[in-house]
Amino acid sequence: MEKTENTQVKRGLKQRHLTMIALGGTIGTGLFIASGATISQAGPLGALVAYAAIGVMVFFLMTSLGEMASYLPISGSFATFATRYVDKAFGFAMGWNYWFNSAITVAVEAATVGLIMKFWLPDVPTWIWSAIILFLIFIINLTSARAYGESEFWMALVKVIAVIAFLAVGVLTIFGIMHQPNLDVARNLSAGGNHGFVGGAGGMLAVLMIAGFSFQGTEIVGIAAGESEDPEKAVPTAIKQVFWRILIFYFATIFVIGALIWYKDPNLLRAAANSDISISPFTLIFEHAGLAAAASVMNAVILTSVISAANSWLYAASRMLYSLSLEGYAPKAFSKTKDGKGVPAIAVITTTIIGLFAFVTSIFGTGFYNYLLAASGLSGFLAWIGIAISHYRFRRAFIKQGHSVSELGYHAKWFPVGPILALIMSVAITLGQSYGTDNFVGSFTQWNWSAILTTYMALPLFLVLYFGYKIIKKTKIIPLEEVNLDRNYK
Repeated sequence: MEKTENTQVKRGLKQRHLTMIALGGTIGTGLFIASGATISQAGPLGALVAYAAIGVMVFFLMTSLGEMASYLPISGSFATFATRYVDKAFGFAMGWNYWFNSAITVAVEAATVGLIMKFWLPDVPTWIWSAIILFLIFIINLTSARAYGESEFWMALVKVIAVIAFLAVGVLTIFGIMHQPNLDVARNLSAGGNHGFVGGAGGMLAVLMIAGFSFQGTEIVGIAAGESEDPEKAVPTAIKQVFWRILIFYFATIFVIGALIWYKDPNLLRAAANSDISISPFTLIFEHAGLAAAASVMNAVILTSVISAANSWLYAASRMLYSLSLEGYAPKAFSKTKDGKGVPAIAVITTTIIGLFAFVTSIFGTGFYNYLLAASGLSGFLAWIGIAISHYRFRRAFIKQGHSVSELGYHAKWFPVGPILALIMSVAITLGQSYGTDNFVGSFTQWNWSAILTTYMALPLFLVLYFGYKIIKKTKIIPLEEVNLDRNYK
């Protein structure tokens, strides 16, 4: 359908908003807490190699998304790209899969806020804090894209400052300027003579899974492209920030933790298992440096990160629902926007209601809630697979139809190696979720089917959406010469 006045989103995101969305998008509990567990499982250098591998994959994915989003900037971008460049059924499955994942994640982050607040106010019911945050992010997202961008800018800035402070303290400690008793950097980095690697290939693969989940959310910058003031310049600039985030925030952080904390320190695993910020590697290193208030400060940073994540996922989900409506995959009401604000209000309200429903089930029916989580667990990786496939076909169609790469405002790196490598790694991580477990031990009837269903539920749901739409609508893979490259979105 052609966009009319009341289905237009407003381009209210400035360059600094988009840059900070890209820069702070994946800085959260994966970095602040789970990073310690990766060192415990794979050793300091093993964790570095694993994060570097995932970082390379994500960098290629983001440059692929950047090329497509700067060419056709639209909210809900990669579902639209899947529809245009691959197959309508693929776009349908991608969009609904991602919307469902995002809506459930809003509830997860809201519930986490309540748990974090127990650090300061243990006697206040956790649901109160969760409800307050749900209401807050609902108002932010209902106001305007500018309001979302501004809130994300300041919350991401808090996370960035925390990581920079951590790295500064870590470097000063490594060089002995700040004292840490009984520190042996060489012993820590080598994992006691193991050359920095422990756990073998199994440990490395386990870390790949953790690192993959840590980087979930980077693709939101592609969704935000549709509301950027100058997407052809802002999107590539924001995408470039991904490389520096990978290099500085993850790679340097893992190095500092590995240098200052012995890989067998039980706190590294306990922090990830219990989500206890008081034993986070960040907190431990601050405390070793004599900063006694570290636990309280880091808890505030984690709180900011979780609120930021809930805010971003509500934005991403509402824009994906808006895009699905424009494509004809959802009722037209979801593409209607508030006059003057450009906000798809009904999409925001509906997504918030779903998030609220999921949150309520986490209180009164944990069994059903766990299945909701399982159903959304792999959705982020499926989105990455879709981005890689869409970009590969977009570039091939672009050349097939007589265009030159020089016509593109932003070029993805190392085509076709980038999207192919990203596709292979995303598929491997998706299928390898049960690696190292006993889920497939014994005969077919002895497999742990409950655990297998919980782990892989998102995959069959995606396939049902894809093949169901394909059979009903009789869609086909679009021939390259028929791919729609029109930049006037309809």
